[in-house]
Amino acid sequence: MAMLAGSPNVSLLTAWMVASDGAAIPYRIRGTGPALIMIHGWSQSGAMFQRQLDALSDKFTVIVPDLRGHGEAPDPGHGLRMARLGQDLSELMDHLKLHSATLLGWSMGVSVIWAYIDLYGTARVDRLIQVDQPAMLTILPTMDAAEAMECGALFTLAQLADLHTALLSPEGNTHRAGFVSGMVTKTIAPDLLDWIQAENTKTPMSVAAALLFSHCTNDWRDVVDRIDRPTLVIGGSVSHVNPSSQRYIHGRIAGSVYHEFPAEDGGAHFPFLEAPDAFNRVVSDFLLTH
Repeated sequence: MAMLAGSPNVSLLTAWMVASDGAAIPYRIRGTGPALIMIHGWSQSGAMFQRQLDALSDKFTVIVPDLRGHGEAPDPGHGLRMARLGQDLSELMDHLKLHSATLLGWSMGVSVIWAYIDLYGTARVDRLIQVDQPAMLTILPTMDAAEAMECGALFTLAQLADLHTALLSPEGNTHRAGFVSGMVTKTIAPDLLDWIQAENTKTPMSVAAALLFSHCTNDWRDVVDRIDRPTLVIGGSVSHVNPSSQRYIHGRIAGSVYHEFPAEDGGAHFPFLEAPDAFNRVVSDFLLTH
């Protein structure tokens, strides 16, 4: 299959898992060594991490699933909430007979990991890498401006409801494309942005809308405070996620490491795609020293 010049040369899926509720979840697995599970974001796919799968599998067993209803995973018609995705992660570890693993999440993928920790704790977690995800996405009526900024909250309840309605409208794909276009640097290669948008369209809008609402209405601050594993927090200087929210999370996790990508190193929401070599160096250095 011909690939756009800016898009990764995506490997075929390696295997499938059937979750306890019947959802089919595909994953890619490559390499030897300690397990590294990489969880993608909202309305995206595991194909986003192809360049990490290529680069890091010489030292780690890299495992990259497609979340239920995303990428090549069929829409199961149920379980579209963060708690169920956290259980899916636990069941994937059981399926692969992993005693423990390092967990890397990006955007909503971090929320999946927080949901896992909320349900199961950190006993099977070696290390954590959290990429550009706020602790709470919705501005609650009780929040003042300072608290909302610390959390990284992006929406009022009314704005979230409007976006949810817009996604389910006949123009839903146009709204989704516009939303995603605001997550990249101004200098992104046009063909790479086209590829990202094409991956988005693999997620049915019903799945995207349901998970957006669940994703945005969970307050993870108490879970962040209970993280007791070596953690790397990654932000972007020009991300739509205010980097101050990532520094806030870093400050709440004892002994954590913080790295902020500048604009020239893909410092928006997709650093692993816009500047994969720089991203892979930061991740590899953390994994080899912690």
